[in-house]
Amino acid sequence: MYKKRLWTMRQYAGFTSAEASNKRYQYLLKNGVAGLSVAFDLPTQIGYDSDHPISVGEVGKAGVPISSLQNMETLFRDIPLDQVSTSMTINATAATLLAFYIASAENQGIPME
Repeated sequence: MYKKRLWTMRQYAGFTSAEASNKRYQYLLKNGVAGLSVAFDLPTQIGYDSDHPISVGEVGKAGVPISSLQNMETLFRDIPLDQVSTSMTINATAATLLAFYIASAENQGIPME
């Protein structure tokens, strides 16, 4: 496969909000990056919502906070998920974030084939 096609170039990024991260992803895609690598904040990584008391001081610190489908839709707004390769470095909350990602793609009108 990689004899005919270059590796996907990605920039690991996630800012203080889904909106700020989306702006960064738009910039990266316009400037030659072929795929996205999403950096999540610590509360998202361990399954806490941004408004949970244990999340205080950590929200958006080391990546993007994602607590809802709406956050995920904002993160990927105007990014065609059927055309852009996306990597998400996540462990404990992988199933939840995958569900948000699939629902975001469906809401963009991308068929699940």
